[in-house]
This record gives sequence, C-alpha cells and structure tokens, in this order.
Amino acid sequence: RVVDNGIDTERFRPNAELRTEVRAELGISPNVPIVAHVARVDPMKDHTTLLRAMSELPDVELLLIGCGTEQLASRPSWHGLGRRGDVPRLLAACDLIVSSSAYGEGFSNAIAEGMAAGLPAVSTDVGDAMRIIGESGRIVPPRDAKALAEAIHELAFEPMACRVSRSLNARGLIEKQFSIAKNVAAFEKIHASLV
Repeated sequence: RVVDNGIDTERFRPNAELRTEVRAELGISPNVPIVAHVARVDPMKDHTTLLRAMSELPDVELLLIGCGTEQLASRPSWHGLGRRGDVPRLLAACDLIVSSSAYGEGFSNAIAEGMAAGLPAVSTDVGDAMRIIGESGRIVPPRDAKALAEAIHELAFEPMACRVSRSLNARGLIEKQFSIAKNVAAFEKIHASLV
C-alpha cells in the first residue's frame, strides 16, 4: 500500500494580497511572470540546467528559494533568497513552480505545495513528478535546458484564461489527490484493516 504525502492546502493557497505585497518587496512588476524553484543547492536539484534555461527567458523573473541559493543570483531578474521560513508567502507571488531535478526525487513536496498555491508546474521527468502534475502542467526530460525553457515560456505566456484554468486545475488536483485529509484517510484505512 502507498500513502502519499499530505499537502496542507490551507497553508499553501493562492493569496492576491500576498502576491502584491511580496512583489512590491522584491521590486517586481505586477504583470511580470515569476517562476519559483524551491530546492537546496545540490547536484541532484540541477540548478545548472535551471539557470541555463532561465538565461533564455529574460522576461521571466526567478525566485530561487533554498539553502545556498543566495549565491546563484547572478542576474537582476534572479532572486537568490536562501533558506526561508515563509515559502507559502513567497509562492503566492509567483506564477509557476519549477523542478529541474536530474535524479533522486521521490514525491516532490515542492511541486505539490506550489500546485496547492495555484501554480502550474514544469518539472523534469524524475520521481513522481508525472503522477503529481498529470495534465495540469508540463514534464520535460532531465538535463534538457532547451526543453525546460520552452515549457516555462509556454505556460508563463499563455493567454490569461488558460493560465487561470491551469491554476485552478493544479490546485484542484492537489486538493483531490494529495491533501492532508486524503493522507489521514489512507492511514486510517490501513489502521482499520490491522485491528
């Protein structure tokens, strides 16, 4: 039996006020697409491919969130925020969640939490990414900066109606399949079968 991680969909959720507040703090225009990447600096997270992809997207801002990322902000549109305790707040300001991992992932909480915040996901095909994202985002091969850049560009600049629909689908998928309530119910079912 598999019990998926449970995502706190009350903590990770869209928030228009925080979107405005965080963007103002970071000096980012309300209409510029922002990509969030939540991962410590580690070879498996493959920041190298991510940054290569983002260098092809000058009209997209990047929030790098995680231990060591403060060293990666080599362009004005790349914000290396380091380790943070306010990830739900930061995600509220963004438009996409991205995972560039090359290997070693299982169930990515970063992807699922971003989706719960209403962010469509672009991820490499590593671990459970395909299963988490489904049809709500895009999956690309690992270590392929060109494919990653193209997928980010596609979702960041699709028509607003499509973006809104994709955002609702991403959050809805997490609420339906990977919420804390779903996680607890799965454990309770296992427990009931053992007593």
